[in-house]
Formats: sequence, structure tokens, C-alpha cells
Amino acid sequence: MQEKHLFEYAVIRLVPRVEREEFLNTGVILYCAAENFLQVKFSVNKARIEAMAPVQDIEEIEMRLEIFDQICRGSEEGGSIGRLPLASRFRWLTATRSTIVQVSPVHPGLCLDARETLEKLFEELVR
Repeated sequence: MQEKHLFEYAVIRLVPRVEREEFLNTGVILYCAAENFLQVKFSVNKARIEAMAPVQDIEEIEMRLEIFDQICRGSEEGGSIGRLPLASRFRWLTATRSTIVQVSPVHPGLCLDARETLEKLFEELVR
């Protein structure tokens, strides 16, 4: 029997008007130390975004979400944050902020495979 691993995740939310406290789930970020795993999966549904907030700059939203991916991968484009250890990158990405792209509180769980769990959470919470 495979051993289950502790993981943590947060939902990435698009908050077009912070003062209205309305949001649209656009992605999931998942960290699992045991699997040395930090990855984000997101989707930009232009029709849903435009229906919620027609004046939003879709390209800017996509750029901000791409930065999450760059930091998770530890790429050069992720800058100094992308060079931090995985746990520190996850904590930085899930820190409270009041911008158009925010994250939910962090939630823990147990998984057999972090990649499969990320896919499942994405389907359940974003699609």
C-alpha cells in the first residue's frame, strides 16, 4: 500500500473589484514537500471574466497568472522569488494580497500523487 503524503493547496481567484468581494476561481496551486512538488494550474475563461467585469484587461490577468507558474517552476523569469526553496515560494505565492489576483486560505490534505491531486482539485474548483 502506498503511503499518503501531506499536501497544501490554495485556490487562485480573480477579484475584479476588490470592494465588491466577488471572485472567480481561475486556478489552483499545490505544494507537497514529500514529493518535492510545487505546481500551479490555471485557466483564463475570457467569456466568464468579461461577463463578470467587462472592463478587465485579459492580457494583464494572463500575465499575472503566468508569473505564478514561473515562480513555481523556479525559472529565471520568476526572479529572486523563483530561486527560493519550494516551501518559501509556496508561502510567498499564498500570502494575503489585495490585488486583482488573490488566493484563498491554504488548505491541507493527504494524497498518493500530488500531480493527480492537482488535476482533481482543478476540475472540482475551477472548471
